[in-house]
Amino acid sequence: MITIQPFKAWRPNSDQVEEIACVPYDVINTEEANELAKGRPNSFLHVIRPEIDLSDGTDLYSDEVYETGAANLKRLQENRILIQDPTPQLYLYQQQMGTHTQTGLFANVSVKDYDENRILKHELTRPDKEDDRTRHILTQRAHAEPVMLTYKSDDTITRLTNRVLSSSEPVYAFTASDGVIHRVWKIKDNEPFVNAFREVDSLYVADGHHRCKSASRVAETLRDGTYGDDEFEFFPAVIIPMDEMRILAYNRLVKQIPDNFLDQLNASFDVQHPANPVPEVPGRISIYTGGEWYSLNLPENDSGETVAQLDVSRLHQHILLPMLGIKDQRTDPNLSFVGGIRGTEELERVVNKGGADLAISMYPTQIEELMSVADEHQLMPPKSTWFEPKLRSGLLVHTF
Repeated sequence: MITIQPFKAWRPNSDQVEEIACVPYDVINTEEANELAKGRPNSFLHVIRPEIDLSDGTDLYSDEVYETGAANLKRLQENRILIQDPTPQLYLYQQQMGTHTQTGLFANVSVKDYDENRILKHELTRPDKEDDRTRHILTQRAHAEPVMLTYKSDDTITRLTNRVLSSSEPVYAFTASDGVIHRVWKIKDNEPFVNAFREVDSLYVADGHHRCKSASRVAETLRDGTYGDDEFEFFPAVIIPMDEMRILAYNRLVKQIPDNFLDQLNASFDVQHPANPVPEVPGRISIYTGGEWYSLNLPENDSGETVAQLDVSRLHQHILLPMLGIKDQRTDPNLSFVGGIRGTEELERVVNKGGADLAISMYPTQIEELMSVADEHQLMPPKSTWFEPKLRSGLLVHTF
């Protein structure tokens, strides 16, 4: 049984939504945030990336950064750039990227459901990133950005969603600078959605593991004894049915490879050359080095666990570890990652400029694999999934 809750969102005036809405904090660095916020004094980047308002070189974890983010959120509220809905609401949030459309319920979910594994994880979180987001939440007294969750598609929830879409106009409808169309609807009758999710066994974290864990840590810090109904016991999420989720590949770059690396590959695999830069089927990878594309099939691993059969796991077991000496994909400086949204052209560009010796183009992890790993209470290797389109921040903010 999943608990969802309406909340009194702080949200932009309709005529300012395009200026305020921004990309999530964790898909850009400080320099990119600075560039995106130029000429946009009300961009929500000033809340989630507040270092852009401080002098160059400011420590990202200094007290001043967290205090500035809280002050910027307060300014948006006091100047009525963000206005709070008078009553608790549920919302629908739809994104359209080219021919792909996904629609999710925007609601508060329960920290207790997360702590008790009804909201299932598939990635390990890093303590430094947990600490950072926890301090932001506590200082702002707000969950500024939603997490992305998914669930096994449910006919009742689909019917309720379609009824809202067909019977009312969105409160927001705008096209972001990357061409993605964003629409938000208010739901007039919350109770049917709340009841429908009571029949859902599990939710799955798609994007936002650190925000989930930080919300849990905040609640643990603030609660007095057992779980309660306080606002800090809930955090915002966009809950999208699995059949509407879109996962792109998460590709790899290797900075240095041995001189005989291609010889090693040819000795162990049936290497095809020339090859398509984009793998056509699961279990196949394409690699780029020396200005040429090659491809090969990855052997299956012996373990019957889902995580062992992921392409990213098989890549590590049969190539990264034995041939390149990469033991830990999270920490090895010889390995870096490129989201599939950048395409294989970006892989070629980095290698051709000398930024890496080798690029590896992956077949995307499937949403069913993610759910199976989570159901088995296993963890995926780092950078296994790249979800697209990304949720926009600053549309609906939860305070406590």
